[in-house]
Amino acid sequence: MPLDALALALAAAFLHAAWNVLLRGSEDVAARTVAVLCLSVVLFAPVAAATWSVHAAALPYIAASAVLEGVYFVLLIAAYRRRELSVVYPVARGGAPVFVLLGTVVVVGSHVSAAEVAGVVLVAAGVILVRGVRRGAEGIAVGLAIAVFIASYTLVDKEGLRHASPVPYLELVLLPCAVVAFAWKPQALRTQWSWSTVGAAVGSFGAYLLFLFALRLTAAPGVAAVRETSVVIAALLAAAFLRERVTWVRLAGAAIVAGGVATLALG
Repeated sequence: MPLDALALALAAAFLHAAWNVLLRGSEDVAARTVAVLCLSVVLFAPVAAATWSVHAAALPYIAASAVLEGVYFVLLIAAYRRRELSVVYPVARGGAPVFVLLGTVVVVGSHVSAAEVAGVVLVAAGVILVRGVRRGAEGIAVGLAIAVFIASYTLVDKEGLRHASPVPYLELVLLPCAVVAFAWKPQALRTQWSWSTVGAAVGSFGAYLLFLFALRLTAAPGVAAVRETSVVIAALLAAAFLRERVTWVRLAGAAIVAGGVATLALG
C-alpha cells in the first residue's frame, strides 16, 4: 500500500475512534449527538455544493439510508448512555462487516471463502474477549444491533453511490436526520457548543472523507483493513480519556476483532 494511502486510512481510523470518544464523554450524549449531526451538515454543506452530482436514481437509496442512519444514531445514544465505549464500539464496528457478508450471501448468493470464514471466527472470538467470558451479554446486544444498521446502510450506500458523488450523497442522507434531531432537541446547539462538539462533528464527516480519498490511491480491501485499527484506537482512547477499565484481555479482544475484520476485507 502506498504510504500516502496508509496515512489517510490511519487518519480516518483515528478520527472515527476520536469522535466516538468525544460523543461518549459528554454528560448528555443525546444532546451532543444532535449538535454533532447539525454541525456536520452545516460545516460540510459548502463541500457538498462544490462537488454536487446527484441523479434522481439516487433518491430512493438516500431515503432508505437516512432512515437506517436515524435508527443507528438512536441506538448509539442508547448504548453510550449506559454502556462502555470499549465494549460497544468493537462489537458494533467488528460486527458490521460480518453482517454485510451475511447479507451478500443471503441476497446475492455469493460464495464465502475460507479467509472470510476465518475472519468471522476471529471477530466472534474477539467480541467474547471484549465483553469477558464470565460476564453477561450487556453491551453486546446493543452493539450487535448497531452493527446490523451499519451493515444495512453500508449495503444501501454501496448501490446509492453509483448515482451520486460521495459528499453530496452523505449530506443528503444526514440532512433529514439533522432536521429531526434539531426538532427533538433545539437547545442542543446552545448547551453543547464547545470545541469537543465541533471536533466530533468534523471527525464524524471527515473520517468518511479521508477513507474516500484513500480509496482513490489504492485498492479497497487494504484501506478497509487498515481503517479497522479504529477498534484498537478506540479502546486505548477510552482508557486514557474516559477512564474505562480496559484490561489487557479486552484490548487483546479489540485487536482480534480488528484482525478478523482485516481478514474479511483482504479475503
